[in-house]
Amino acid sequence: MAQEHAEGASATANTSVGEGIRVAGIAIAAGIALAGAALGTGRAQASIGAGGTGALAEKPELFTNVLILVALPETIVVLGFVIGFLILGNI
Repeated sequence: MAQEHAEGASATANTSVGEGIRVAGIAIAAGIALAGAALGTGRAQASIGAGGTGALAEKPELFTNVLILVALPETIVVLGFVIGFLILGNI
């Protein structure tokens, strides 16, 4: 019990301000990667959705093509999530 307490105290003592700033920077970088990807996806889907809705009003048989075009930007979010996850792996 005393040994566990001593190990916990030494682990706490090894944490420095510089290490905390590094971890905070990594977390912020991961958040920026995911937020940027999400914003890009939202902007792309808004444009595609507006155009796709107009196309569907004139030609309903284009539904499958429009659906695929709306779904494609989702890959950007997945990529941003993977990049953020890889960045967090450095903590």
